[in-house]
Amino acid sequence: MRKLITVGILCVFIFSCGSQKKIITKKTNQPVVVVNKESSIIRLPEIIDLPPVSDLKINNSKQYIDVFKGIAMIEMQNYGIPASITLAQGILESGSGKGRLAVKANNHFGIKCHNWTGKRIYHDDDKRQECFRKYKSAETSFRDHSEFLVNRKRYATLFDIKSSDYKGWARGLRKAGYATDRKYPQKLISIIEQYELYQYDN
Repeated sequence: MRKLITVGILCVFIFSCGSQKKIITKKTNQPVVVVNKESSIIRLPEIIDLPPVSDLKINNSKQYIDVFKGIAMIEMQNYGIPASITLAQGILESGSGKGRLAVKANNHFGIKCHNWTGKRIYHDDDKRQECFRKYKSAETSFRDHSEFLVNRKRYATLFDIKSSDYKGWARGLRKAGYATDRKYPQKLISIIEQYELYQYDN
């Protein structure tokens, strides 16, 4: 009789342990940590996947802003460059996506080759047939613009300016030699204020 009671108690104990183990296994399989991890990582290709600019049918600056404001804000979060500045430069340098460099080479920021090892395009600028970078997508151009500013010493002082100070950034870009046009800062500031691009810096 004692043996039967002992066996019965052991069976209950074994089955209860087995069910606890199953519950623990289910908990560890819940993707809570994975979801939190992924939501904190900003990956450009996963969030925005645009066709080449030549297929987008952008007719004006407002449409350009609607298409690219998301990328500009992602770049701001990743690199600290104000989204308003990125958008204004894109509008100015690419003619709101309609310029030859943007259409033929996805180059939205007029970035020249500068030891570039990738594909290239030749275009008249300060001189005839200067070498410009050619990108596979608009997103690549936006990312390269961020890295171009971050990785060059002459632009280092820009990152001492608050991201909310778009006027300081506009003047700083000209001072650091991004453009030869003396009115470059005023042009950027005018675009930012006309389209209220500063709202994307928040």
